[in-house]
Amino acid sequence: MRTLLTGAIGFGCLLTFALMTVHGQQGGDGPGYRNGTQLVRPVSYREWTFLSSGVGMTYAALGSLSVNTPTFGNVFVNPSSYRSFLQTGRWPDHTIFILETRASSTEGSIVKGGRFQAALAGLEAEVKDSRFPDGWAFFNFGSPKQMPDAAAPLSGDAVAACAECHTKNTAVERTFVQFYPVLLDVARAKRTLKPGF
Repeated sequence: MRTLLTGAIGFGCLLTFALMTVHGQQGGDGPGYRNGTQLVRPVSYREWTFLSSGVGMTYAALGSLSVNTPTFGNVFVNPSSYRSFLQTGRWPDHTIFILETRASSTEGSIVKGGRFQAALAGLEAEVKDSRFPDGWAFFNFGSPKQMPDAAAPLSGDAVAACAECHTKNTAVERTFVQFYPVLLDVARAKRTLKPGF
């Protein structure tokens, strides 16, 4: 009886570990992968640390934009990496950022002016992980209608454009800390800002 109980407990532990490995969490809140590099979409990212929100922020030239329908961009980061940044002013390995894009609206019960967030429009991720060639990777989960459970890292021209922008224009490492007011103060205090910031 004792052998049977011990075997059942051992099997349960192995099953739990296997499931966690498939999702890549292994007890943490960092990125999870399938097949080594496909990022598993974190379904609970809205419970993570909220960094900032912007409306109408885009890489496109102003002439090509529809100023009547700007989108919101909400940025979240896994809590353990946020806590680490508060201590060091740098992002640890296995940091994951989620950029959630939402439509904006002006038509709501009591709204007489301004804009508020509406339907989910897209989801992207940036990950700091030493398993990737330069230590960072970018992922696009697309729109809600076709959003996969896991996404491969961007490659070719797409990743080259992301890496170039995130290298030249970011305040700390490859992240836009200049848009996260609380963390910008932390980076100033820890002296981790790039020159020019």
